[in-house]
Amino acid sequence: MRDILMRAARLGDDIDDFCVKCKRVMNHSVVSILNNAPAKVRCRTCHSDHDFRNEQPPPPKVDPRKAALFNQVLENVTGSPAPAVEEKTATAAAAPAVKAEAPVETKPKGRKKTKA
Repeated sequence: MRDILMRAARLGDDIDDFCVKCKRVMNHSVVSILNNAPAKVRCRTCHSDHDFRNEQPPPPKVDPRKAALFNQVLENVTGSPAPAVEEKTATAAAAPAVKAEAPVETKPKGRKKTKA
């Protein structure tokens, strides 16, 4: 019954989708159609074009270095070994740490002195 009431998307139609730039479900305009389904859409808020995602956000990116550090802290606090870590995390933990850059000196912000 729902298929009868729903019509196929056309170019320029308004449609809700997850915007990769805004990081939310926003109003989009259909830019291209492939096999009677939206293929590309344009966000009506930030005007960025991207593939139609069916309102699904991309999977979260997990940083293996952060996971390894978290497990190390958890092991130190609880005293029990951390859960098994994936191979990617183990290789990232073995990699040398990134050097911290020297602090950059900045001048204090204030008013410029002017001659009266």
